[in-house]
Amino acid sequence: MKNINYSLLFLFSILLLPGLLKAQGPGKPVLFNAAWAFHKGDISTGISGIATETQWRTVDLPHDWSIEGPFSNEWASATGYLPGGIGWYKKSFAGNNAWKGKQVYIYFDGVYKNSEVWINGHYLGKRPNGFISFQYELSKYLNLNGQNTIAVKVDHNEFADSRWYTGSGIYRNVYIIVKDPVHIAPWDVAFSTPDVSADKATVKINVSITNSKTTDASVLVKVNLLGEKGKAVVSLQKQVIVKPGKHEVEFDQQISSPQLWDTEKPDLYKLLVSLNRNGKQTDEITHAVGIRSIRFDKDKGFFLNDKSTKLKGVCIHDDAGALGVAVPPEVWVRRLKLLKDAGVNSLRLSHNPHADYLYDLCDKMGFLVMDEAFDEWEAGKNKWVAGWNVGTPSKNGYHEYFKEWADRDVTDMVLRARNHPSIIMWSIGNEIDYPNDPYTHEVLNTGRNPQIYGKGYLPDHPAASGLTPIAKQLVKAVKAVDQTRPVTAALAGVVMSNEVGYPDVLDVVGYNYQEYRYPEDHKKYPNRIIYGSENGMAQQAWNAVDSNEYISAQYLWTGIDYLGEAGKWPQRSNGAGLIDLAGFKKPEYFFRQSLWSDTPMAYIGARPITGTDDRGIWSHRTAEPVWNWQPGSKVKVDCFTNCQETELFLNGKSLGKQVRSTARGRVPSWEVDYQPGELLVKGYNNGVEVCTNSIKTAGDAYQLNAVADNTLFSHNTKGLSQIEVYITDKNGNPVFTATDEITVSITGPAKLSGLESGSNSSHESYQSNQRKALHGRLLAYVQTTGKPGVVQVQFSAGNLKSSAITLTVK
Repeated sequence: MKNINYSLLFLFSILLLPGLLKAQGPGKPVLFNAAWAFHKGDISTGISGIATETQWRTVDLPHDWSIEGPFSNEWASATGYLPGGIGWYKKSFAGNNAWKGKQVYIYFDGVYKNSEVWINGHYLGKRPNGFISFQYELSKYLNLNGQNTIAVKVDHNEFADSRWYTGSGIYRNVYIIVKDPVHIAPWDVAFSTPDVSADKATVKINVSITNSKTTDASVLVKVNLLGEKGKAVVSLQKQVIVKPGKHEVEFDQQISSPQLWDTEKPDLYKLLVSLNRNGKQTDEITHAVGIRSIRFDKDKGFFLNDKSTKLKGVCIHDDAGALGVAVPPEVWVRRLKLLKDAGVNSLRLSHNPHADYLYDLCDKMGFLVMDEAFDEWEAGKNKWVAGWNVGTPSKNGYHEYFKEWADRDVTDMVLRARNHPSIIMWSIGNEIDYPNDPYTHEVLNTGRNPQIYGKGYLPDHPAASGLTPIAKQLVKAVKAVDQTRPVTAALAGVVMSNEVGYPDVLDVVGYNYQEYRYPEDHKKYPNRIIYGSENGMAQQAWNAVDSNEYISAQYLWTGIDYLGEAGKWPQRSNGAGLIDLAGFKKPEYFFRQSLWSDTPMAYIGARPITGTDDRGIWSHRTAEPVWNWQPGSKVKVDCFTNCQETELFLNGKSLGKQVRSTARGRVPSWEVDYQPGELLVKGYNNGVEVCTNSIKTAGDAYQLNAVADNTLFSHNTKGLSQIEVYITDKNGNPVFTATDEITVSITGPAKLSGLESGSNSSHESYQSNQRKALHGRLLAYVQTTGKPGVVQVQFSAGNLKSSAITLTVK
């Protein structure tokens, strides 16, 4: 991974359209995001009223109206105390005579939720699930010689319908796709590698061709797999007669000395598939693919390319604080780079399919992915309104549509993403078996149940026996379209699920927060493959993975703070992450890095000495990088490190060495008599200094210091600069306690997309150009408009010395 330029990855994710099988020639998907009209609220006369309704504003997609707020306790804690409601979108566009005889589609990567779509007043359909991609054909309703209007209604009136923030609107990309009547549909190429070794690999490509005509078509199908420097390692073709409907064409070939995809060196190939008729190319698609093998073993854990690998995972949600769920790829590049540096090698996409480009980034950056379909099935879970586990919950949610849509939704999830080498598991559900929320069983009257709502067996709740037939149904749907990966689920009530056979339906079984069950269940169910699918931060939870060969994984809750699943007002976000909403590292990040990263590191943080320790399930929150204390006070200094020894210095004087392996909790710590100045730690391996870290006593806040991740942009595409702003003293030392309000002003071809401090309780408007700092820092998202010019971004805060960043759009 050392050779990857992360700052450029978002450009690749735009050039290589994710999820969709991308066309380079005919059939190329075209972004359809610019200049939509948006109306917040319903239109009483429905589709007939969109022409006469006057209250529209122009927005570019992706767009999330919920994040515009305001925060209010009239809404639900589960969804971040932000509003839902109804919204309408419309976009007019000119027809094209070149489309005559073609099939024209509109493809939505995700609309939350209950989307209904019309073209020129003709109803195309509804998709209730807000996380699933879908498309409609427009062809027969288009005016090729005049104007056309797409209209989309989005209904999120049930604002308390999820246990986390979902946003509202067309919050992912939209594309127009123009195809020949004989073509390959978006998800109709399947790439797999059934046999892989270091010396050779067999690649298999299945192409499903659609013939929408009423007569047979003679088609030449060409397949090319390009490796390093564009060299073809596979080049095959077949002439086929395609009857009306679907026609399957299969290719396979063995290649020598394959470049294997893995987490440290995620080599990718380019797959090209084209259709040719009468000597003319009529359709061509490309997709980035990888050659790798995966397997789980009941006694030995997980293997990637036959190498035993511990999955050091985190769970993530979709949102990015100030941006809601309409998140540009650059934001995830920055976040994933931080997680990679912490030693994370796997992601659980909780608890729904995510944006198309995220899978491409995981392929390119070397993350192993669990893709997840559902958080509830046919019975609704609790969605808390007045705070987590407070008051009366809402029961609204996806369960209302499950019976009609579940098979199609899980199938579409798999078809959309099955060619990504990063994906290693399909999850059909998260905590569907949460005891008494809603399923129940008599066994809840006995034994240990760390996750349980209510007390014991509740006979008026749905019986847990209902889990198994639904699980069988979903597993069957997944395996009908992909048998190259195991099917899993994240279980919260294993004690209950064991009684009804739910785990037996799964290929691998995820346990949420139930490390204590690993030994007894491994012995009782010797053929079961067990792993940790959701886990707390305490070291003993990792020890259960690290010390047991048969446990392959841990997925921390969570990698990143997220909106929703909040406590009582005024809290509106969840702070369980390694990094905060602004992407700043928290103390727990460094503790995890000390466990998971091989790169020598050391971090020191200080906290008051108390009679209690804070190393429980949500631990290490108070080891802040602050060296400003009362004169004469005693301070506890903790060091998170992966070095064999560490030595602490105060103003150049050694306070002694500590050996990590013998330190309590493997966290070296010192009780220090506070003196202002510099506290420095040195890390040693085999007696050699390999890293340092320091904190200094800060003076009064004096100035702002702005640092941008990117300052040079192209004029032909919108770009995002993520600017970190720090409050420092005269000497440049961070003032961690500073909370000054920072104002942003911009001149030139760019706009402010949002300001994020990382606060989980701030109710400041995300639409404002002002925001208070948290821990002396703030993040600004500045998006260029695509026009050439120079952008000046100015940051000011009262009497503090200001700071500026210059962006250049060439």
